[in-house]
Amino acid sequence: MQATKEAFKQLNCCVIIPTYNNAGTLRQLIDDVLNYTEDVIVVNDGATDDTPTILQNYAQTVYIVRHEENKGKGMALRNGFNMALEKGYDYAVTIDSDGQHFASDLPAFLEALEKDKNILLIGARNMKQENVPGKSSFGNKFSNFWFWVETGIKLEDTQSGYRLYPIRKMQKFRYLSSLFEFEVEVIVKAAWKGISVKNIPIKVHYEPGKKRISHFRPFRDFSRISVLNTYLVILALLYYIPLRFIKSLSRENIRKFIHKNFFDKNEPPHLKALSIAFGVFMGIFPIWGYQLIVGISMAHFLKLNKALFVLAAHISIPPMIPLIIYGSYQLGGMLVPNPSNDLLFSNGLTFESIKDNLFQYVSGAILLSFLMGVLAGLIAYTWLSIARTRSFKVSGKAT
Repeated sequence: MQATKEAFKQLNCCVIIPTYNNAGTLRQLIDDVLNYTEDVIVVNDGATDDTPTILQNYAQTVYIVRHEENKGKGMALRNGFNMALEKGYDYAVTIDSDGQHFASDLPAFLEALEKDKNILLIGARNMKQENVPGKSSFGNKFSNFWFWVETGIKLEDTQSGYRLYPIRKMQKFRYLSSLFEFEVEVIVKAAWKGISVKNIPIKVHYEPGKKRISHFRPFRDFSRISVLNTYLVILALLYYIPLRFIKSLSRENIRKFIHKNFFDKNEPPHLKALSIAFGVFMGIFPIWGYQLIVGISMAHFLKLNKALFVLAAHISIPPMIPLIIYGSYQLGGMLVPNPSNDLLFSNGLTFESIKDNLFQYVSGAILLSFLMGVLAGLIAYTWLSIARTRSFKVSGKAT
């Protein structure tokens, strides 16, 4: 434990304990944490139980932040961070005071920090163990999904309050939330700013029945989290996802993408040919405006090469659209009993003429999309097979 105390000093790290009406477990937690570090901040978030009396015994041992009234966990953490920064700390481990976390996991957080200083660690709980509340398991899956949508990062646990924050790197962040949803907002914004957000396994204890005191209110807090996630998703779609994509466009990444999706020798020719055929088919198929949305979804379901699909679907680029419409219209004339030859409505615009022309066009477009898709697929398969055969011959001679 002495080694851990020294590590806390060397890494300029402290432990922050936000607490609200957890007098039954607070004393034991503080004592356990003090075995590992003397750098402790306790935030009394307006407790109305025996918390103030308990903290009087630690007035000379730990830093104490007092809220006259309950402000919520988010504000307790934010004010704890502010105190830590004022005291000169660069990192802070937060641990809940309800008795579910173990101070014995603190060394693991420091070991990970020693390997990577640009990191935000979240303790990953075993959500399948006994006595885990159903609302905690559901809430964690819910939060994990939206964190992935907003950042592209997959985590096992995004709701655990046992965390290590690089508070010095986060001091310029601007936050909107002050309650439980703060723990969602802070990790999303950390990921957006390039801080590595990862999980680390931890032990967890849940008291059976109603013994454990929790201040999480499912309806109210899930509603607030949902509103926050809506805001974060919109912000991600409009700014951070495009920005992340642009930053990824290095010459090396572009080269890897092209090689993987267009020149991967391990991908069979028939799969590439089917991807091209399906792309041409969807590019002509008469559902203008929805071709890519529908096509990409189906290409993913069919496990096709989505890059080749998108490239081939661009057969419907603006210069080609008049040709596709005209070809569809003429081909449709071979399918309907009374074909029209008035594509430009020179004889007047009537409901009947619109209906007849539209039916003729749609019929022809469906047939044209199928024929062109088959033709493109056959040409692509033939060319890819020949290229693959030549490649094998060349490699055979080289060996």
